[in-house]
Amino acid sequence: MLQSTLFYSSKKEAPKDSESVSHSLLTRAGYIDQISAGVYAFLPLGLKVLRKIEGIIREEIEKEGGQELLLPALTPKENWQKTGRWDAFDALFKLKGANGKEYALGATHEEIISPLAKKVIFSYKDLPLYLFQIQDKFRNELRAKSGILRTREFLMKDLYSFHSSQEDLDSYYKKQIKSYNRIFSRCGIKKKTYLTLASGGSFSKYSHEFQMETEAGEDTIYVCGKCGIAQNKEIKADKCPECQNSVFIEKKAVEVGNIFKLGDKYSLPFDLKFKDKDGKDKTVLMGCYGIGLGRLMGASVEINNDQKGIIWPEELSPFDIHLIQLNKGSEAKEIYSLLKKKGLDVLYDDRDISAGQKLAEADLIGISKRIIVSEKTLEKKSVEVKERGRDRAILVKIKDLVK
Repeated sequence: MLQSTLFYSSKKEAPKDSESVSHSLLTRAGYIDQISAGVYAFLPLGLKVLRKIEGIIREEIEKEGGQELLLPALTPKENWQKTGRWDAFDALFKLKGANGKEYALGATHEEIISPLAKKVIFSYKDLPLYLFQIQDKFRNELRAKSGILRTREFLMKDLYSFHSSQEDLDSYYKKQIKSYNRIFSRCGIKKKTYLTLASGGSFSKYSHEFQMETEAGEDTIYVCGKCGIAQNKEIKADKCPECQNSVFIEKKAVEVGNIFKLGDKYSLPFDLKFKDKDGKDKTVLMGCYGIGLGRLMGASVEINNDQKGIIWPEELSPFDIHLIQLNKGSEAKEIYSLLKKKGLDVLYDDRDISAGQKLAEADLIGISKRIIVSEKTLEKKSVEVKERGRDRAILVKIKDLVK
């Protein structure tokens, strides 16, 4: 990709309403653009990062048997009435269609996935079943804030699991905790993300949140000083439920994922049952597991940055390499062609602007690897190679560059 044709605009100053590091840097670097409060456009750089996150999530969920589908964003009122959430879910966006028919924009999809699963699940032989999607969600938040950390429209992975027994649900639930840890590790936030006990479990004492420590967070968590398990503010006990320790560290955090044992909460309203080995009808048990992709992108930037800009983890970097031309010759163009032939995704800064401006923008954008071609390096038939976030660069011979 030639940087001279890339659809973006970098800015020296943060937005006036910026409430978080990620909001400031992603806006300044040309990854996102605010359309209205809580509504953002993802520009080409931002979309490339979102697609990287999507790929990581899809890979890890499919490892544990997840099958991807796509459910409608426009959901009928009667489904929400069956579960009692048409009136109880305050954040629903409601609208009327032709002939006065009422709908909600999908804030979550239990009301759609449960009756859909009923068309497939008849016997214990059809279970367990794991279905997920990656799709837009809409929630009428009273206060959208901190850029893409809290929005009214957001891309979300929601996974729903269907089970014949509590033991099977418990087993899969534990597998998803491990899946989430792998996802957060690959996205560069694991070191500051805590498994957090929360209220709200329909079929167990607790549900779980994954809370990432950040000053931009509006949640308060209490991390056990002994085992590292956290509790959120609503269920904080005097002693850690896991190890009985009574010393906690208070932290500000943002929720980057959550998992629930739903039990039969959404099975019963839709009469979602199966026949067991003895031919008896039993209710299907469910779990649900969510991750907001935009929030995860913002969370990664909250951790991975310095005073110059973003430092993308390698797996999230919008390009493999940022190639920067500081000389007037054709060498950089030739290197660009060579790297592309080797299958590398390269952003080539071919613009006729100052070296200082190019390097400052490169730091701001934060691509994980940088190659600089200059008269000084070419004297040694080399280029300068540097990883974003590291102080030292190395000289590499052009003939050895691909290796």
